[in-house]
Amino acid sequence: MTDITSLNINGERLWQSLMDLAKIGATPKGGNCRLALTALDGQARDMVCGWMREAGMTITVDQVGNIFGRRPGRNPSLPPVATGSHIDTQPTGGRFDGCFGVMAGLEVMRTLHENNIETEAPMELIIWTNEEGTRFVPVMMGSGAFCQVFPIETALDAVDLDGKSVREELKNIGYDGDYPVPGHAFGSYIEAHIEQGPVLEANDNVIGVVTGSLGLRWYDVAVTGMEAHAGPTPMELRKDALYSASYIVQGVIDIAREYAPQGRGTVGVLDVYPSSRNVIPGKVSFSVDLRHEDSALLDEMEARFRKLCADVAQGEHTGYTTDISITDIQQFPPTPFAPHLINSVRAQAEARGYSHQDIVTGAGHDAVFVASKHPTSMIFIPCKDGISHNEIEDAKPEHVAIGANVLLGAMLEQAKVC
Repeated sequence: MTDITSLNINGERLWQSLMDLAKIGATPKGGNCRLALTALDGQARDMVCGWMREAGMTITVDQVGNIFGRRPGRNPSLPPVATGSHIDTQPTGGRFDGCFGVMAGLEVMRTLHENNIETEAPMELIIWTNEEGTRFVPVMMGSGAFCQVFPIETALDAVDLDGKSVREELKNIGYDGDYPVPGHAFGSYIEAHIEQGPVLEANDNVIGVVTGSLGLRWYDVAVTGMEAHAGPTPMELRKDALYSASYIVQGVIDIAREYAPQGRGTVGVLDVYPSSRNVIPGKVSFSVDLRHEDSALLDEMEARFRKLCADVAQGEHTGYTTDISITDIQQFPPTPFAPHLINSVRAQAEARGYSHQDIVTGAGHDAVFVASKHPTSMIFIPCKDGISHNEIEDAKPEHVAIGANVLLGAMLEQAKVC
């Protein structure tokens, strides 16, 4: 029987595959712009599917364009041990977000193919459609439809800013498959990814053993006061919407800090009306993003946020009343990953002598949706300065290889070498 800890992927080949993929949609700063279901996405899909076939996999495409490359096992009745991620990018995206997970999975399959290793269970590599949600919403579209988080029609009927639908764009690039959605079961799903944060690098660890994902709640807030001339209007007679909003913006950050280390609070979008130098702002609209790994604590954070908005509306802090509305936009519950897969990832890192730590993901990943239906875990590797969704996103070749080796071992532990 093969000692799986002595089996290693080809790190140079993996790195070259990442660099070859990055040429499609390359940007001047060294990143990628390869939006979902564009012609460039089609070219990338064609190239990776060609590599998958060369590694002995058969290709199936489902109704939302998810690609499944299957490597047979001795017992075809067993559910596959799966891995995967996405190859669509942000408009100013990097070379590794999503792509590393797909290329690491490909390298696992190549390694097994060239070493003639047979597994008891089939193995599967997946390219999920439109994870980024940049051109089409909802985000994580392919995995969400596959796992019945939302109906397939929600995905297929989504349109971009030009009015083009997912349905027609899948057909245009040749990936309007007929495999049914929702899809089949996985015996396990293990996704490799760059961390997209600074924790691993700061702690000088090369593997993040991902134990689950933070819960997320998004809101849109509108504060309405009264616009007036900035000169003639005395301070005590103003209803400055921006001044009121500023207490809520600071409060969101303060609440998250009080729920450290896993509390998160962000105001990422802010619009001031009428946005004139000498007019007191009459309306301010902004986004609020709250996250935590514990549902009860996330409930507390939300309750405090809503009370703060109500207090500010009644004039606390400002001395005047304003109208404040809160619109719920989207929610994801905290998602714990499968303990036996977490343990497998940790054990593989330890067996190979890789420094590691447990970590919770604060970002959305296809694995989060998959975990709602199937046993799931993730493997993180560091990215330079924690930077992602940026053209300068970077990772070290040795870390890329290390992550793929842990993926190889963890998948083989589940699939069972014959």
